[in-house]
Amino acid sequence: MRLLVVEDDQLLGDALQVGLRQAGFVADWITDGISAEHALATTDYVAMVLDIGLPRRSGLDVLRRLRAGGSKLPVLILTARDTLDDRIGGLDSGADDYLVKPFEMAELAARLRALVRRSGGTSQPCLVHRGIELDPAAHRVSFRGRPVELSAKEFSLLQVFMQNSGRVLSRHQLEEQLYGWDDETGSNTIEVYIHHLRRKFGRDVVRTVRGVGYLMPRETA
Repeated sequence: MRLLVVEDDQLLGDALQVGLRQAGFVADWITDGISAEHALATTDYVAMVLDIGLPRRSGLDVLRRLRAGGSKLPVLILTARDTLDDRIGGLDSGADDYLVKPFEMAELAARLRALVRRSGGTSQPCLVHRGIELDPAAHRVSFRGRPVELSAKEFSLLQVFMQNSGRVLSRHQLEEQLYGWDDETGSNTIEVYIHHLRRKFGRDVVRTVRGVGYLMPRETA
């Protein structure tokens, strides 16, 4: 799952990027408000972590403009401003959650997982599909009751498919969710990971829609 982190403090921004990646997210890091708006306009994210006190354009201005444009992207404000008025202002500007610095990385990751779940229309912490159970918090997967070992990218790809079952996803859309700006991708990387998933969960776990992309079929009643 690909996130945008907007934080101008260099040490904290670097720590957020590393910590969120360790929690299973792909995190792109931006240090000012105008660059954040450009990133939001050109990349598909599942959520944004947003500081308020940003150079060039404030976090609240970025948030207001985002909501004015009709975006429903989950946004978590992460700031040192901890007064009641600050929290009310952030939430009334369109934030979905508000976390005050200093904070624990585990709590931030849990809050982000909850935001992504709610934006996808579910409150269940685990994803279940055709005998596959995926636990994002524990980073565990089982198939028909038996644990399955996956690499980090295999896990992320399976999670993207399970969150979008019944929807055809192009190779570009999959790459956008699995790789950040600093990651290198091979020409057939997605196909290799899909091959691995089919080997572990059966050939029909992901179907190829020729000329379009890939599909995890919905469960039938």
